[in-house]
Amino acid sequence: MKGAIAGAKPYHLGKDYAQPMTTATALPHSLDLGIGGMTCASCSARVERALKKVPGVQEVAVNLATESARIAFAPSDQMEARLRRAVRDAGYEPRAADAAIDAAEPSPWAGFAPVAIGLALSTPLLLPMLADLFGLHWMLPALWQFALATPVQFILGARFYKAGWHALKALTGNMDLLVAIGTSAGWALSMWLWLTAAPGAMVHLYFEGSALVITLVLLGKWLEARAKRQTTSAIRALHALRPDIAHLIGQDGEVDVPVAEVLVGDRLVVKAGERFPVDGTLLEGQTQVDESMLTGEPLPVEKLAGSDPVTTLTGGSINGQGRVVMKVSAVGTDTVLSKIIQLVQDAQAAKAPIQRMVDQVSTVFVPVVLVLALLTLLGWWFTGHSFEESLINTVAVLVIACPCALGLATPAAIMTGTGVAARFGILIKDAQALELAHKVDIVAFDKTGTLTVGRPKLTALQLAPGMTEDEALTVAASLQSGSEHPLAHAVLSRAQEKSLPIQAPTSVNAVPGRGTEGDVGARSFLIGSLRWMQELGIDLGPLAADATTLQTQGATVSAMAERTAQGLSLRALMAFGDEPKPGAKEALAALRARGIKTVMISGDNRGAAEAMARLLGLRPEAGEVLAEVLPGDKAARVMALKQGGHVVAMVGDGVNDAPALAAADVGMAMGNGTDVAMHAAGITLMRGDPLLVAAALDISDRTVRKIRQNLFWAFAYNVAGIPLAALGFLNPVVAGAAMAMSSVSVTSNALLLKRWKPGKP
Repeated sequence: MKGAIAGAKPYHLGKDYAQPMTTATALPHSLDLGIGGMTCASCSARVERALKKVPGVQEVAVNLATESARIAFAPSDQMEARLRRAVRDAGYEPRAADAAIDAAEPSPWAGFAPVAIGLALSTPLLLPMLADLFGLHWMLPALWQFALATPVQFILGARFYKAGWHALKALTGNMDLLVAIGTSAGWALSMWLWLTAAPGAMVHLYFEGSALVITLVLLGKWLEARAKRQTTSAIRALHALRPDIAHLIGQDGEVDVPVAEVLVGDRLVVKAGERFPVDGTLLEGQTQVDESMLTGEPLPVEKLAGSDPVTTLTGGSINGQGRVVMKVSAVGTDTVLSKIIQLVQDAQAAKAPIQRMVDQVSTVFVPVVLVLALLTLLGWWFTGHSFEESLINTVAVLVIACPCALGLATPAAIMTGTGVAARFGILIKDAQALELAHKVDIVAFDKTGTLTVGRPKLTALQLAPGMTEDEALTVAASLQSGSEHPLAHAVLSRAQEKSLPIQAPTSVNAVPGRGTEGDVGARSFLIGSLRWMQELGIDLGPLAADATTLQTQGATVSAMAERTAQGLSLRALMAFGDEPKPGAKEALAALRARGIKTVMISGDNRGAAEAMARLLGLRPEAGEVLAEVLPGDKAARVMALKQGGHVVAMVGDGVNDAPALAAADVGMAMGNGTDVAMHAAGITLMRGDPLLVAAALDISDRTVRKIRQNLFWAFAYNVAGIPLAALGFLNPVVAGAAMAMSSVSVTSNALLLKRWKPGKP
């Protein structure tokens, strides 16, 4: 995503938004833009409003945790420059969105210098307060207090004045404005008391309060920045998987070249212990490949050249044994690793629906706080208290009310949750899917390739009189030689095992959901489901009893008929058997243990579907099997399951599953499936393990819980803190410490998700 994030290449939004588009299309473009200087939820809301005012902008999502914005806009000249200008005019710094990720890992103490200076200057001001606790009454001279506090106020605190001024110009408010007003009031009060005091009098000044508040806020922002860097660790880890150099086999032998120069079709050497630089197929050698960072699979995967199907290699995985040669099949943004990074970044850049409530609150929060602060000042003053005491309580209200934690509560949890999920092979494509998945109460599974291995075998061949086994296999294999259907592959495999001659068919016509018809030599045949044969009026004759028996045993039965001068005549029955995927039965049991209903959707006849369902532990009598469902009807069945307020997740892996995945509340695509299914789904499971379905729902549940906990604490700090400050129970220093730690506690709570593991209670 480097080019897109930096603005070099626009992307359009939609199901397949990772695909670059030309400038001629009218579809919206998307741009990711980094934004420096945001400090609270009010800041992100202000940037969002500023960007939405740019003509042509259609949608904006600003993320405080990633300090970035994703903007969808109609194609227009110089749009990126206009967007950057809008950010700068709002008082913030436009940057490349991936600058922080691509930069080297900073020192743990990076950015601590201003905090250290603030602590050095503020500590002497704090010592008299601490000494007073032990009965020692002494105070620094007013001039010394002024000399120590003023650099903190106006040099270290300059960032608050600058950002607060930009907020005022935009007729809005933010955290910086509250800090600037509050600490300036304390500093100005101290100056007034000092300059109006009688000569030689020792008056109590409040320089230490203003200086300590600024120092504590700076400390809180530094701790927050450290914590936020940890939330991007998943993206950093994925970026680190990409090697810089590839060993290219060229005309002059083996030569090292930058990975950016590798082309599709090149042959590369990968040595033991090295990462595969790009995607490809294995040409020479045998190895064990560690794909754990991509799929979450802890065990190495055996890879052997010349196997059928072709052995694929994924860029970023580790070659465990010996020297191998690969042929490049994808480079750049087309590699699996780049798509994974794109999906994770998309999820982290997206705005969760629950964030809308936060946005609505943040737009009015600061103005309301300013009104409450004014009411606090007037209330204390008009009830007979000194202006000095009234102002100090007002400062405490301004400081405690800063909405720092509010803007971090949701994105920090989403970033950590999506990051840890990606580590275990669960790619959550959008925040809405993450937020909705925990509500799922029905999970519908496609059968073939999802709950079963998806490689059926020809288990029985029943012949009509006049047809031999070799003749039937030759015709069936020839007619289906161009088909990608799993049953066709099973027939071809059996024919190849027997070394039967396969002819090229003619006039082939595939009938969706039913079968295939065409000519083999001078004869015309049809191969398809028994239902199709019944629709065509073909009599099964003496093979009808065999068909019933095979179906009862759980086999999928197809029929082959020949078109003759007398009409359509049955020639053979073919029975196919599949087997459950390892872990499929356990996965269904895990979902039931969570109180979730499971349903299997299959195009097989009811007997075969129910037989497989019982092997998987499903109960057909409880409505957990939907059989004889045509591919085009899967979406309608999913919509029917959604009736009555149910939240439905659909799990599939094929092209014909894409409409059903899109129709479900949450679509989950198996990563061993097709790109179409993966783009239609909100969640992609990088390895074909059904156990990941329960894990995906679990990480969704835990992430949403963290979001709710964070929002509770963010609001609790303000709801409890503002009245306490207004009533005089909090001084500005304590208020500053509480405010600074609120954002740190929210981010730290989100980081607890990093300990999550699939199946861990």
